Amino acid sequence: MNDTSAFIDVSEQKSLFISRVVIASVIATAMTLIIVARYFDLQISRHQDFVTHSDNNRVLMRPVSPPRGLIYDRNGQLLADNQPTYNLTLVRERSVDLEELLTSLKQLIHIPEKNIVQFRERQKRRKPYESTALKYNLTEEERSILAVNSYRLAGAEVSARLARHYPKAELFAHAVGYVGRINEAESRVVDSVAYSGTDSIGKTGIEKYYEQNLLGNVGNEHVETNARGRVMRSLSKVDPEAGESLTLHLDSHLQEAAHTALKDYRAALVAIEIKTGGILAMVSTPVFDPNLFVAGISQDNYSALLHSKDRPLFNRAIRGQYPPGSTIKPIFGVIGLQEQSISMDYRVDDPGFFTIEGVERPWRDHNSKRGGHGKDVDLARAIIESCDVYFYTMGLETGIDTLADYSELFGLGKITGVDIPGEQAGIMPTKMWKQQARGEPWFNGDTINASIGQGFMLATPLQLAVMTARLAARGNAVQPRLIKARNGVEEPPLTPANAIDIEPHYWDYVHQAMQDVVHAPRGTAFGIRKGMTYTMAGKTGTAQVISINAD
Repeated sequence: MNDTSAFIDVSEQKSLFISRVVIASVIATAMTLIIVARYFDLQISRHQDFVTHSDNNRVLMRPVSPPRGLIYDRNGQLLADNQPTYNLTLVRERSVDLEELLTSLKQLIHIPEKNIVQFRERQKRRKPYESTALKYNLTEEERSILAVNSYRLAGAEVSARLARHYPKAELFAHAVGYVGRINEAESRVVDSVAYSGTDSIGKTGIEKYYEQNLLGNVGNEHVETNARGRVMRSLSKVDPEAGESLTLHLDSHLQEAAHTALKDYRAALVAIEIKTGGILAMVSTPVFDPNLFVAGISQDNYSALLHSKDRPLFNRAIRGQYPPGSTIKPIFGVIGLQEQSISMDYRVDDPGFFTIEGVERPWRDHNSKRGGHGKDVDLARAIIESCDVYFYTMGLETGIDTLADYSELFGLGKITGVDIPGEQAGIMPTKMWKQQARGEPWFNGDTINASIGQGFMLATPLQLAVMTARLAARGNAVQPRLIKARNGVEEPPLTPANAIDIEPHYWDYVHQAMQDVVHAPRGTAFGIRKGMTYTMAGKTGTAQVISINAD
C-alpha cells in the first residue's frame, strides 16, 4: 500500500501564523485606539458638554420678583407698600406624584377647595420647572408643620414674597385701586418674561393705570438643588429692579375729611388744584378694603361686595353719570354773555313757571316758593337764587348747539383724560346727538330741560369738578391728573388744551355771583357760611323732575 499523506510545509505554516498574528495585532491595536479616542472624546473634548448637561439636571434658574413701586400722597404718607409674606408653592417636575402631594398637603394644613381649582388653572399656564402658588399668607403654625414634614413633600416649598399692602385701607380704595392675581385672560396678553417673577397685576385705579411703571424688572438666580428640588446653594444672581415710586397729588387729610363727611351716603367728591390740575381728593362712597383682593378675595366676600345695593366697587367719581342740575348755570350764564344772547342788564319775570307756545304743560321753577322769584331777575340773581325760569329763557335764546360747543371746552360731554382707568364721558346733548342716539328730532322742550342741567344731559363728578376749575381759572384749560412725581422727579406740565375765549369782565361778573351764592343772605348755599374765615364761591344743584301738570 502506497503512503498518500502529504508532507507538511513548515515554512508555509509559519508564514500563515505570522500573518494571522499581525492581523490580530492590527485589529487589537485599532480597537485600542478607538477606545482611547472615544475615552479622550468623552473625558477631554466633550467634558464641558457633559458637565453642563449634568448641571442642567441639578441647576435651576428661577425668577426673582422685583419690589413693586411704592405709592405716596403729596405729603409723603404711604398709600401702598409691600409686606413680607410666605406662600406654599409647588413645582410639578420635582414631585413624584402631584396628586399624592396635594393629598398629603391637605392632610397637614387647611387648603380651601377653591385654592386647588385655581392651582390647577395656573398649572395649565406655567412653564416647566416653574413654581405655582397653592396657598398664600401662610401662618407661622402652617409654616412649622410644613417644615417638619418637608422630608416627604418633594416638590413643595415655602417661599417668601413681598405682598401689596394698603395702610390706609378703604380711604383710597377707588383712587389708588388694588392689585390681584393674574387671571387667565390677563395671562394671555402680559409679557411672560416680565411677569415671570410675580402672579399679581394692577386691577383698578392708579395700580392699573401705572402698572408698567410700578412693576419693575424681574431678576434671576441660578440655584443648585438636590433630588427633591430643595435649594442647596445660590450659584449666581441678577438682582431685580424695583418699580418706580409714585407720588400723587392726593392729600390724605383732605381725603379723610371728605370720606368722613360722605361715608353714610352714596356719594362722590373730587377736589382739583386749579394751578396744576392735581386732584387733591377723590372719594366715592360707600367703599371697601382693597387689601381683601391682594391674595385673592373669598367668594363670599366678593359676592357681598358685588351684590350690595350700595355698589361699593363702583367708582362714582369717574363712572357715575348724573344730571348736573343747577351746577351748570354759571357756565351757561357766561356762555350767554359771551354770545350776547343775554346781557348783564337782561332781566326776566319769574312767576314760578315757564311756558312755550304749543306745549300745554309748563316747566316750573324748582328753586322758588309759590309765585316764583318775582320780577326783574337778572343773571347774577338767577345764579345766586338759582332761578330756573331765567335759564329756560337764556337757553332758548342761545341754542343747544352753541351751549354744547362751549360746554365741551369746559369738559362736559367727553372724557377728561384723567390718569385712572374706567372714566365715563357723560352726555352733552345736541340736535345731531338726539337724532343719532334716539332717531328723534330736537324740540324746544329739550333745550329747556338742558338749560338747567337735566333732560338728556349727564356728567360725572370729575367732569363737574373740571368744569368748575376751568370756570374758576377764567377759562384756562385745567387738566386733571393724579400723578405728581415719579421716583421723586416732578412730572412735567401737561400740554394745555385750548383756553375758553370769554371777555374778562364776564368772568368777574359770574365769579362774584358765585361768591354771593355762599355769602349773600338769599344765596342757596348761605347756610354753610357759618364759621367761615375765608371767602368761598359755589353753586348748588339738584336734579329733579322737570315738567308738571297745568294744575
